[in-house]
Amino acid sequence: MKEQVIAEIHVYPFGTATTSLSRYIVACIDIVRQAQDISYQITAMETIIQGPLGRVLELAQKMHEVPFAMGVKRVVTSISIDDRRDKLITIDSKVKAVS
Repeated sequence: MKEQVIAEIHVYPFGTATTSLSRYIVACIDIVRQAQDISYQITAMETIIQGPLGRVLELAQKMHEVPFAMGVKRVVTSISIDDRRDKLITIDSKVKAVS
């Protein structure tokens, strides 16, 4: 589990037919669920992904493309990456550090 990063990803589809975005978010999360080489956590406001940096960025790009494939004309994706190289961090270790 060396060289792992933790990223929070927000995908915002704009110009949808309704104010409900759940169908777009579910489709984005399906990309993450299909990835067997990463860890993830779904929260009420974001998806948190843990894995090698290149793989996390690849998944973020795939998630970004999902709303376009569903007919949305504008998507804004926000990514924050925690890349700590002095010691191993995990989603769980970060939560425990503040609990």
